[in-house]
Formats: sequence, C-alpha cells, structure tokens
Amino acid sequence: MTAIIWITEGAWQATVDAARSHVPDGADLTLLHVTGDDVEAAAHGAFAGLLGRGHRERDPGDYLEARSETAAAELLKAAADRLGRPAARLRVRGRVAREVVKAAEGAELLICARDGDPHRLGPRSLGRDGRFVVDHAPCPVLLVWPEAVPGLGSIPPPPQHGPGHPGV
Repeated sequence: MTAIIWITEGAWQATVDAARSHVPDGADLTLLHVTGDDVEAAAHGAFAGLLGRGHRERDPGDYLEARSETAAAELLKAAADRLGRPAARLRVRGRVAREVVKAAEGAELLICARDGDPHRLGPRSLGRDGRFVVDHAPCPVLLVWPEAVPGLGSIPPPPQHGPGHPGV
C-alpha cells in the first residue's frame, strides 16, 4: 500500500495520527507539505514594481521563500517524529490543491484534514483547497477532523419548503 499524508500547519497531528491508526505497517508512506507560491510572488511583484528597481538583493520575497522552506522542513521533521516509522518527505511549491492532487497520483490512499469551519458538520467544514482535493483526488481519501468532531447539533436546520414538502 502507498499512502500520502498531507501535512498542513493547522492539522498535521490529526493526519499523522490517522496514518498511524489506519495504514498498515510496511506501507510506503510519504509526508507531503505544499507551500503556496502566492505570498512570495506578491512580495516579489510589489518589490519589483514599487521598491526594488536596481536593488534585487533587498527583495523581501527571497526572505519569505527561505523562511517558508525552513518552516516546511521543520514541520515535516515533527510529523516524521510523531509518525514513528519510515516515510519519505516531499516538499512542493505551487498551487496547493493542485499539487496535492498531483502528488496523490498512483497512491492508494490520501490522508488529509478538513480545512474549513471546524465547529460544524457539513460542507463548510471543507475550505477551498480541501474541497478541490476531495473532488479531484485520483485515489481514495481519508478525511479527518483536525480537532474534536462537532456534535450533531451543529448541523443547520433543514430548509423551509412549501406546505407538504418536508425538508431533509
């Protein structure tokens, strides 16, 4: 079995714990961290357009890239330590959701955490990236809660329909 464990800043413990619980020993595991390229690109663009004519050495985008690489490496190390068994580490930069889907190609399982509203059950518990990954993953997805699962009382009331049409 091959499994990809998507490591994100706010939910990595939950995805690692899910792998420990649900992926058999001996499986090929990969810890995946994707760094979005939008923040650094904005910093590079702002600097080039407004501040940096002729002073490339002061580009704040370079600093942000270096810091994000360090943070990703530290996060992957912490995840590997918590996992407690062999796993490859993969750091990717780009459009987050698309890079996760691409990394899952050929895998037999993708483990990821909900990235939306953690306080209610339902579709809003998935953010934009999580929704894209769940909808486009080329393999089965194990979707976990990053924190305690909200109670059934968090489900919104059914929509009101006309007379004789009960909601679901």
